[in-house]
Amino acid sequence: MPRRLARPKLVLALCAGLPLIGCGGSDLDTSSPQATIDTAMRLVEEGSIGRLPQLLHLDARPVTYADGVTEASAIEDVRGKLGEMLDQLARVSSKLKERFPGDFEREGGVARRLLGGADWGAQVSVFLMDPFGFMREQRERLTAEDLGDGTAALLVDGEPVAGGFVSMIETDDGWRVTIPVELARTSEFWPDSRHEWAVIASMMLAVENSLVDFEQELDAGQFRDLDHAGERVGRMLGESVVVQSLIYAAMKQSGKGADRGTLDEESSDET
Repeated sequence: MPRRLARPKLVLALCAGLPLIGCGGSDLDTSSPQATIDTAMRLVEEGSIGRLPQLLHLDARPVTYADGVTEASAIEDVRGKLGEMLDQLARVSSKLKERFPGDFEREGGVARRLLGGADWGAQVSVFLMDPFGFMREQRERLTAEDLGDGTAALLVDGEPVAGGFVSMIETDDGWRVTIPVELARTSEFWPDSRHEWAVIASMMLAVENSLVDFEQELDAGQFRDLDHAGERVGRMLGESVVVQSLIYAAMKQSGKGADRGTLDEESSDET
């Protein structure tokens, strides 16, 4: 059972775009850029979306905070929380399909429904039934081009994803999806202190807890149809997103209580 947070629950608005450090997996083929894409698709098909963060990578700075935590371990904590949250999302998705058989098929493709002007509850419910269905629908359009320098371009219809902001890199553990760290750090929303990373980790836990609450209501048969369920969980997540986003924005704006850490001694000597 996930750990609980005091109400109001804190939920992340930017779950899908968080930077994470990848970790290995003996059964995950990441020997080439294309193999990593194929592995991601396999995890989606198997419903093992909680393992997707293992295919993401972010270089951490050699920074240690006042409490002894390094930036690498702070980011790793976020990675772990994201994986747990995605596992809970997978469980909710499976139960929705069992509770409302046939609804997803009647609605058609995920991308078409989400872009077709459906109301909020309908969009949320379709996403929950197939959280990474967009990856499946775009599978034939998604490719990777090895650039020969330890990096690879991630392409959709031959064009760089997000203008090249999302790419791939070869690490000691294989190929991983990544983003340009230095460029990302120029964003005012990028976590830059021990407390900011801790808030991001709490956001992940809060998302998981909200999904646990929703799962309990789903098990109790409180929803008349799929859209009704979507409206409910949308409110649960939305209210928390607003609260936590305000907290995070205030923290970034004021910088109060921030521990931005110091460069590790070894790294400082090298510079």
